[in-house]
Amino acid sequence: MEKPLIYVLSDSVGETAELVVKAALSQFDDGPFDIQRIPYVEDKGTINEAVLQAKEHEAMIGFTFVVPEFRKHLLKKAEEHQIECVDIMGPMMEAMERHLKVEPRREPGLVHKLDEDYFKRVEAIEFAVRYDDGRDPRGIAKADIVLIGVSRTSKTPLSQYLAHKRLKVANVPIVPEVQPPSELYRVDPDKCIGLKISADKLNGIRKERLKSLGLGDQASYANMNRINHELEHFNKVVDRIGCHVIDVSNKAVEETANVILNKLRKDAQE
Repeated sequence: MEKPLIYVLSDSVGETAELVVKAALSQFDDGPFDIQRIPYVEDKGTINEAVLQAKEHEAMIGFTFVVPEFRKHLLKKAEEHQIECVDIMGPMMEAMERHLKVEPRREPGLVHKLDEDYFKRVEAIEFAVRYDDGRDPRGIAKADIVLIGVSRTSKTPLSQYLAHKRLKVANVPIVPEVQPPSELYRVDPDKCIGLKISADKLNGIRKERLKSLGLGDQASYANMNRINHELEHFNKVVDRIGCHVIDVSNKAVEETANVILNKLRKDAQE
């Protein structure tokens, strides 16, 4: 005996309609169903064929069409052949149009475009986590932007902020005792950003950091001689790379991010 069949039609991918159908099916325990998705419907001929198939297999139809002409045609044909047919999105769109007093765009695939944007953002965030704090130098070649700086120059929060703009960011700490990864000297200098900070500002930030950890502020981490040594080393590294440098001494993360985004836009126009 054939399993009950439901056809899912859409003028886009058809994911929304299929998810709704599956959610409804989950409330029935009488056995499995088959779902046949017919995406990217672009003409009435495809609709007619789907209706005939549904008639032959005693199936029902669920659909999401944003083109009113397709919605009306399918409902009419389904009624002629006495097929159960459900307009999944149409009533909601019509209600929104009445409530908002604005006509819908009626452009197929907009949800899919939004999903694509969402997944790009998630991918960038995961990238920033994976290649944070020089964890894996292989990320340097894959990144859209590489941030370098001494400890406490906001490399990590800046990486995350830019990731929400769908940019893949790797960041590398610059420490005198540790040789920077060789990949850093092979990267395109245009996509590398040095984060510069004044010694006094860094001293204050590090002292506060030590206090928050319950440690005294006399540790070498916040010592001015140590800080000056680190900053001198940082200057040598950025000079060797030849990359752009931003002074973050008195900038919030958002301000630094805007400087970087403006630089990227300017580079793209040249």
